Amino acid sequence: MRQRRPSNLCYTKLMKIGIDARFWDESGVGRYIRNLVEELVEIDKINEYVLFVSTKNHQRIKNQESRIRGKKNWKIVPTDIHWHSIEEQFKFPQIINRENLDLMHFPYFSVPVFYHKPFVVTIHDLILHHFATGEATTGSRLVYYLKLLGYKFIIKTSARNAKKIITVSKATKVEVIKHLHVPEEKITVIYEGVGEILPNPPLKKEGIPPFAKGRFLLHVGNLYPHKNMDLLLKTFMKIKDGENLPVQLIIAGKEDYFYYKFQKKVKELGLQNQILFMGEISDSKLQYLYQNALALISTSLMEGFDLPTIEAMNNNCLVLASDIPVHREICENIAIYFDPEKKEDLISKIKEVCSNGKEKYKEKIENGKSRASKFNWQQMAKETMKVYEEILNIT
Repeated sequence: MRQRRPSNLCYTKLMKIGIDARFWDESGVGRYIRNLVEELVEIDKINEYVLFVSTKNHQRIKNQESRIRGKKNWKIVPTDIHWHSIEEQFKFPQIINRENLDLMHFPYFSVPVFYHKPFVVTIHDLILHHFATGEATTGSRLVYYLKLLGYKFIIKTSARNAKKIITVSKATKVEVIKHLHVPEEKITVIYEGVGEILPNPPLKKEGIPPFAKGRFLLHVGNLYPHKNMDLLLKTFMKIKDGENLPVQLIIAGKEDYFYYKFQKKVKELGLQNQILFMGEISDSKLQYLYQNALALISTSLMEGFDLPTIEAMNNNCLVLASDIPVHREICENIAIYFDPEKKEDLISKIKEVCSNGKEKYKEKIENGKSRASKFNWQQMAKETMKVYEEILNIT
């Protein structure tokens, strides 16, 4: 039998909470999960946690790379069930139910619809409601659209059945209310965080393009359709043919279908000297690029949070951002905004930045550093714990 909490706390029994960590190794959601778990380990020494991970990560997480090592209130359960699978819907609930949990946290929309016990779900964005990625499928378009229908059914069902929904921005909260038709009071906005700056990044010169300091723009992240990469192609074609601006673009991010497709377009347009690719890089290399770039550039038409903008501000990097709700929410008046539908506006802003140099934007950069400090993973974990407590007080 579990111990009882002291009576002066807001609930009386210890919680036993499960966290779906099958995405541990992934970027994006994986980073969210890793930081949530690492911070919960530090701030909560009392409640019990059960972490559901893939078998390949089981021993590594338990023994090597996590603060979990030796923590008696943490149990790690190997779970060889892939997301978006039939097994996830039927077998995963059985595995979870064996642990007799008070609450389950699904940090991603992929929730088994046959799991009927109390749970909270984190919804990072509804980008797939607006931007299809069917061109990247290796199967038939029919199969892809059936999967898209499945996604919409699962995320809507998850939102309806969840005790609480966590969104990573107010912009995503608005989307969830609009498209998933859930009451506003069911949703809690909890921002993601940003890692600490390495004082002196242990960086070798190899692998870093030999640019003059501060003469390149930086794009970080995947190149999915919502990233609006065609705007960058049109912009740099104009820069190449007419503007003759002394600036290049570095692309850093995961190499996948959309990455290779964009690479091919750059080659076809003869922009290899203007746009350079680094693929997925280490945190130290990324920090070096942030600190030496003229600016980070984000041309997205939609985002759930857009972590690179926070990382850039945290590393004293100016931000050039598309004028969309989430950028206004996260960056406030610190970013330099442009219309993501108009290359002329973006070219004008790039000209302005190239002409002025970083010194002109010293105040924005300093304010950006201060703004970024408000987004931290420990605060995210504390606010997430409050959601757990609130749910268990009303169930």
